[in-house]
Amino acid sequence: MEIQRESIFVSALRSFCRMFFAVVGIMLAFILVSYLYSSLSGTATTIDDRTKIKYLPDANNKRELVASTAPVILQLNIHGVIGEPKVLDTDIVQDILVESRTGTLKNDRVKGILLHMNTPGGTVIDSDNIYQMLMKYKEQYKVPVFAYVDGLSASGGMYIMCAADQVYAGPAAVIGSVGIIMGPFFNFFEGLENIGIKSRTLTKGLDKDMMSPFRPWKEGEDASLKALADFFYDRFVNLVATSRPRIDREKLVSVYGAQVYDPVAAQNFGYIDVANSSRNETLLALMKEANVDPTKPYQVVTLEEKSEWLSTLFNQTSPIVTGKIEHSLDTGSPKIRDQFAYLYQPMEN
Repeated sequence: MEIQRESIFVSALRSFCRMFFAVVGIMLAFILVSYLYSSLSGTATTIDDRTKIKYLPDANNKRELVASTAPVILQLNIHGVIGEPKVLDTDIVQDILVESRTGTLKNDRVKGILLHMNTPGGTVIDSDNIYQMLMKYKEQYKVPVFAYVDGLSASGGMYIMCAADQVYAGPAAVIGSVGIIMGPFFNFFEGLENIGIKSRTLTKGLDKDMMSPFRPWKEGEDASLKALADFFYDRFVNLVATSRPRIDREKLVSVYGAQVYDPVAAQNFGYIDVANSSRNETLLALMKEANVDPTKPYQVVTLEEKSEWLSTLFNQTSPIVTGKIEHSLDTGSPKIRDQFAYLYQPMEN
C-alpha cells in the first residue's frame, strides 16, 4: 500500500494559514471585547476625559515637568477653519475648557489662557460659541486671556480674539477681514435647459427652495438671507468696536471693511495691541497679568482631543458595518459652504 506524503511547501503553507487566522481571530476578539466594554462603560457613573495633556515649552523654551501644584497657563490653539468637525469646533473647545478644571489641572491651577491664533475664520455659530465660552470662562474663573497671532487671524479669528484682554502678533501676521459670507450660489438652469434636462422640486412654504440652481431665480427671494447677513455683520462690527476701543467704528465699516492688514497697520488701526512680538513675549505678559512668577516653576500645556479610532471603526458609516467603501472628492474647500461664515478666502471672493 503506497502512502502519499505531503510536500514540505504544502505543510508550511497550512501551518502559516493556521497561524495567520489564529492571529486575526485574536485581534478581532480583542477589538470586539474592547468595543463592548466601551459601550457598556457608557452607563457608568464616571466620565472619561475626552482630552489629553500635551506639555509645551515655557517662556525660556524649556519643557520640563514640574510639581502638580504649580500654576498652569493653558494654550488654546485656534488653528484651521473654525467649525470644521474634529478639527476646531464648539464641542472640541468646550471639552478643552471643561477639562482644564479637572484631573491634574483641578484646584484652579490654570491661571490664564493664551489663544494661539492661525485661522482664516469659519462658521458664524462656532465663532460665536467659542467667543461666548471664553467670556464665561474669564468671568467664572477670573483669569486673563491673551491672544498671539502666529500667522493669520481673520474674520472668525478676529471674532474670537474679541474675548482677549490683549492681542499680540508676530512680524509675519495677517489680521482683519471683518465681514460675512455665504455661498457662492450657482444657477445651472439655462445650461441644463439647453441640453434638454429639466428638474422639479416639491416644496411647501414660500421660498422653501430659495436660490435653487435648477430654476430661474425670483427677484427678492434672497431677502431673508440678506437680512440675516446684515444681522450677523452688525453683531460682528459692534463686537469688534466694543472690545477693541481704539478702532474707529465708522472706518471699520466704510474704510477697513473686510480687508486684512500687516501687524504694524493692524496695531495703528486698533485691531491688536502689540505688533512684531513673539509667543514668548506674549506668554510673559500674560503671566504678569495673571500674577504668575516666571522665575518659579510653572507649566504651559495644551489639551488635545483623544483619538476615537475604535468607535470610528464600528460606527454606522464604517465599512466594517456597512460593507461598503465610499469614495469622495476632496476639493480643498471648507465643508461649511452651506452656512453663514466669518471666513476669509480671497481667492474665492
